[in-house]
Amino acid sequence: MAKERSLSPQARSILGTQVSRRAVLAGAGGIGAAGLLAACGGGGSSSSGGDATTVRWGNWPLYLDFDEDSKTYPTLVKFSEKTGIDAKYFEDYNDNDEFFGKVQAQLKLGEDIGYDVVTPTDWMAARWIRLGYSQKYDAANIPNKVNILDSLASPSYDLNRESTLTWQGIMGGFGWNVEKNPKGIRTLDDLFAPQNKGKIVVLTEMRDTIGVILLGQGVDINKVTEDQFMNAVDFMAKKISDGWIRGVKGNEYAEDLTSGDATAVIGWSGDMFILASENEGKFDFAIPESGGTISGDNLMIPSTASAAGKANAEKMINYYYEPAVAAEVAAYVNYVCPVKGAQAEMEKIAPELANSEYIFPTEKTASRLNVFRSLTPDEETKWAEAFQQAQGN
Repeated sequence: MAKERSLSPQARSILGTQVSRRAVLAGAGGIGAAGLLAACGGGGSSSSGGDATTVRWGNWPLYLDFDEDSKTYPTLVKFSEKTGIDAKYFEDYNDNDEFFGKVQAQLKLGEDIGYDVVTPTDWMAARWIRLGYSQKYDAANIPNKVNILDSLASPSYDLNRESTLTWQGIMGGFGWNVEKNPKGIRTLDDLFAPQNKGKIVVLTEMRDTIGVILLGQGVDINKVTEDQFMNAVDFMAKKISDGWIRGVKGNEYAEDLTSGDATAVIGWSGDMFILASENEGKFDFAIPESGGTISGDNLMIPSTASAAGKANAEKMINYYYEPAVAAEVAAYVNYVCPVKGAQAEMEKIAPELANSEYIFPTEKTASRLNVFRSLTPDEETKWAEAFQQAQGN
């Protein structure tokens, strides 16, 4: 799925404000709808609890439309203007396990965790639900729930979407510096080419990193066995010990690419699109020939949110499932948009992006994306421990 041509003028116009966004948010936990930077210390959220006029959202970096001039998130500002709810937004996610580790003790005690909405990836959303750490939606408050794509409507961990709705879909594959890899990267052999030795970064998201490796080894990740998984983990461990892989990282892998410390990654499509737009096409992305991974991050209300916080969260979630709003977000973040009707709305604001495989994958592209199978609690523990040990943790 590598881009065959440079970004269009429309795409550059929409994405041009991202050039300095990383610097703007360096050291800041988040920005409220009023546009004020919030000092975050250990985390951007407030631990004192929300109120009837506030909703607090914890999300991943570079994952919501941002206006560099006003230092605000335009769609979030419109939501606040429309509803009178002060939306406080915190880019507090770097890694699913890391975020869960920050709030797990409070969740267990039933204490406010500082968020009314969190955004875990599918497998972590399943854990929150299994442990009783999420609240079910009041369906009457989210009528736009019907807009979720049919392919996302009934995941195994939340069959009727009672507690989750997809925020964005995530494609995992190969990203690279085009100057160092002029022929691109589409296989594991391409990834571990001599020019990349010591400059490869892979994701802390086990299902993406090991999933891509397994697919490259010819394994169906929807049916992967423990032996197959452990073989792929051993493969990664050897590449680390032999000096090929320099790091296993969360979202900060983008910084390694821009600094030149990394020349190739197992990474995410949306990040790579943004990096390409920020750096005049210096970076690219492709779904591996053997297939890539697909997953989603989910809008979820934690069990500790107050009744008012929950109600405000449902209003916000419903708002972001309006096709026009979803299109505006997708034009910025360039991940897979989960909302029906958003592609038609994208035609109105950025026709070139309406044809983007990053945002609206065709059936052909979707057929090359694979879902890592659900794990039992015992498997999740054992496999995650093996993955951590391979990293030297």
